[in-house]
Amino acid sequence: MNTPTIKPGQVPKRHYLQFKDLSAEEYDYLLGRATLIKKRFKNYEKYTPLFDRTLAMIFEKASTRTRVSFEAGMYQMGGSVVNLTSGDSQLGRAEPIEDSARVISRMVDVVMIRTFEHTKIEAFAAHSRVPVINGLTNEYHPCQILADVFTYNEHRGSIRGKVVAWVGDGNNMANTWLQAADVLGFTLHVSTPSGYEIDAKVAGVSNQSCVKVFDNPMDACRGAHLVTTDVWTSMGYEAENEARQKAFADWRVDRDMLAVAQPDVLFMHCLPAHRGEEVDADVIDGPHSVVWDEAENRMHVQKALMEYLLLGRIG
Repeated sequence: MNTPTIKPGQVPKRHYLQFKDLSAEEYDYLLGRATLIKKRFKNYEKYTPLFDRTLAMIFEKASTRTRVSFEAGMYQMGGSVVNLTSGDSQLGRAEPIEDSARVISRMVDVVMIRTFEHTKIEAFAAHSRVPVINGLTNEYHPCQILADVFTYNEHRGSIRGKVVAWVGDGNNMANTWLQAADVLGFTLHVSTPSGYEIDAKVAGVSNQSCVKVFDNPMDACRGAHLVTTDVWTSMGYEAENEARQKAFADWRVDRDMLAVAQPDVLFMHCLPAHRGEEVDADVIDGPHSVVWDEAENRMHVQKALMEYLLLGRIG
């Protein structure tokens, strides 16, 4: 496979900070590219379109899947990686994030940031000369939902017109699922404990009819094609753990919830998972679960995303 000969600067700079940053048509293209890229990976076909390109990864939040998927993916595409944390760079020593962005973006071709407040990544992107990708913020997790949608498509075809049930915390994952429903044309059923609801204003959706809210998680799962959840206590909220354990006790995904969903329902979890808390072991390890495909697919969709941001459309 020939490597595209597109020089840096030939593709207009775009960032990927929220799921709604791309259109449904662009997602159709990206998901198609991810399919081809994954096929090449599985067939051991060398494909290095990002040769001589460098990815900077900035971690203010710890990571396993985000680091491995981006780092392995960039190397497989022929590029190189620089890994930075707040502990081993000036990011943790009071240098303005705007200055860090100006410097780092002069030395690399694309930046992935995993941090806390979304305003941080927005400030970095505003002063970056290269594309910035959101590896996770408190408000959004677009790369994960991109992988989840890809995984659904692999197993069941297009997610358009389907029902996705979100059970648990109204967190960054829930916000991003809400944006995905708005952009891609499916319905999101949401059930959260009182006090942990989603905020449609944070997600900024244009079509409020794409989401339905249920007090009872069983009702949210009824008729769903996909049931998904996340940990009860996300990173940065550890001080609330005891209160959350009590509040979320009835929001554990179990076999009864899957029983009222579609017969071929899929179960997803972005991981890490706590069996016996947000999900029962016989669900996450059961026949409806696709969490391991979902985890691997982070790498494939992110490879397609980096290719798109750096090279534009191929072919």
